[in-house]
Amino acid sequence: MPPPLDSTRFEQIRASGDLPSPKGIALAVIRLTRQQDVSTAELARVIGADPAFVGRLIKAANGLVAFSRRPVASVHEALMVLGLPAVRTMVLGFSLLSHYRRGACQAFDYNRFWSASLARALAAQVFAERTRAAPADELFAVGLLGSVGELSLATLYPAEYAAVLEAASRPGAAPLLELEQAEFAMNHRELTGAMLQDWGLPRIFIDAVAQSHDPEETHLADGSRARRMLQVLVAARDVAEICVSDDVARNRLAAGLFMDGARLGIERECIVADCERIAALWLDWGGLLQLEQPRAPNFADLAEAGPVVVAAAKVPAVSQARKRSAVKLPATPEPADAAAGEPAARAHQRALIVDDEPRTRAGLRAVLEQAHYEVHEAGDGRQGMELALELQPQIMILDWNLPELDGPDLVRSLRQTRIGQAIYMILLTHSGDDEHLVAAFDAGADDFIAKPLRPRVLAARLKAGQRVVRLQQEVEREHEEIRHFASQLAVTNRRLHEAALTDALTGFPNRRYAIDRIQQEWSAAQRWGRPLSCMIIDLDNFKQINDTFGHDVGDEVLRSAADALRGALRGQDVVCRTGGDEFLAICPETDLAHALSCAERLRKALDSLSLQAGDARVAISASIGVAMREHWMPDVDALMKQADLGAYLAKQKGRNRVATVQKTGESDGVATAAD
Repeated sequence: MPPPLDSTRFEQIRASGDLPSPKGIALAVIRLTRQQDVSTAELARVIGADPAFVGRLIKAANGLVAFSRRPVASVHEALMVLGLPAVRTMVLGFSLLSHYRRGACQAFDYNRFWSASLARALAAQVFAERTRAAPADELFAVGLLGSVGELSLATLYPAEYAAVLEAASRPGAAPLLELEQAEFAMNHRELTGAMLQDWGLPRIFIDAVAQSHDPEETHLADGSRARRMLQVLVAARDVAEICVSDDVARNRLAAGLFMDGARLGIERECIVADCERIAALWLDWGGLLQLEQPRAPNFADLAEAGPVVVAAAKVPAVSQARKRSAVKLPATPEPADAAAGEPAARAHQRALIVDDEPRTRAGLRAVLEQAHYEVHEAGDGRQGMELALELQPQIMILDWNLPELDGPDLVRSLRQTRIGQAIYMILLTHSGDDEHLVAAFDAGADDFIAKPLRPRVLAARLKAGQRVVRLQQEVEREHEEIRHFASQLAVTNRRLHEAALTDALTGFPNRRYAIDRIQQEWSAAQRWGRPLSCMIIDLDNFKQINDTFGHDVGDEVLRSAADALRGALRGQDVVCRTGGDEFLAICPETDLAHALSCAERLRKALDSLSLQAGDARVAISASIGVAMREHWMPDVDALMKQADLGAYLAKQKGRNRVATVQKTGESDGVATAAD
């Protein structure tokens, strides 16, 4: 599991640009749900202002009620079924989907990302219902947000991340995580964990998301609730990859799904039934969320296809991330250049007409097409809202009186969104009196045109609107340049910060990082009641080696020892160099017995080393002290003191051994080195 981003670095990232975040009503809902005394009625009132989210929330609630219960039909009932934690996370996920379904990163497949996230969310919900591993509604939300770090990198660094994705797709390329780390001094998994923590998700969910990418490396106990939750997310990830892949890849991935389902204790027939339900829900939700989805997989056919070689079916998460094909999104229109001629500059500009009269739409279309706009039409306010958010037109002409949602209300609703704020909106009105016009501008319209339409007047108004749009684009381009510089500065600052926390000789984190990290792990262990152990690793006779052979040999001993420690460590352990010949190993989720076993493995790795110094061989060994957090310890210093005493005891007993001063079931707590 990758180390978490510390709060300082995450704040730098958040301040560097447009990090995906909830908008408008979603933000209001999240703020309300954080209040201790918020009432369901108040929450329902705020949610009711967003018809799109109302439909999604009720649909999610109906997916959780038993078949014998009456279907949920109101926001209030949905809130009672889902509960505040799930509602908060769902509204967050749906807000991100609405506002970040497109973007500027040309190599990032936004549609595939959200289709896979939706499938993972639904699969996590269905498997959670069967296994009772966790509340199904909360796992739905966790599944939806489980890869948000990828979207965030594409949003923060669109051009740079496109280059990284294209590099990762080439044959023989380095893993995507390594390329991300090299370019941004972080990777999407670290960023996902930091964002989920910032949004207030429980730590148990964050850890499960992080470990679902490498489930074989998990340290969670078999049969524990956290392990079951991890297995649910792994199986849900399998289903999502199958849903968004082609037929050849689906057959290859199916074996991994059935194997992971078996680990959950679900029989093959039940997995097929659950996955068929997930596929149906996925298509249904995809239509509601306006996602372009491939043909749904037939899981019964995949099950009947017979066993596939498991090694081929288990596609690493990094490889799956590479498979995202480049998608060419509509280019952001360049500002018109008077010298180049306005018609050519407007060739890619989009216009949306919202009017229930076909004759009016035809007249408007003729004028707009003559001005070289790409024209789209909607016949009522609700359809106009959906198309505006999907197409993101530069200019929108809408009638005052519309079915479903009238013109002023449609303008107000769009102005509450980030997309709608950039649209130049012209209201059509039958009345030219002052009160009517004031109401139009109060609603957020940029201009108005009185009916009946006069083509020359409309063309002149369009030119005025185009000038405003052009100025907006210039401002946006300047903002984008500022964001780009801020992003680069944030990456540089992060690299400098990491350099300040890294020991140059060994590449391990230094003492400053070690103290901060063990304090973080101490707080987490204290909060969740989890075990925490640490080791003091002291190289034997290092001063004598330096004095006898010189500092060059001493440095080589340290580098070799660091490489040996790095190779013998478990995935969740962290080793830091805290002094000249001293290292600190931090072992989260580890009791004393397992820490002693791990320490012995480290000791053996060091004991197997030796270096040639001229005609002499330099032996390398270490005395390792081990300690585990106990209830009587007041702080992390007490834990490290116990480990230090263990290292001192190991040296007293003859060096090259592991020792602890805590009770282990043995009389002296010393593991003697093999002869």
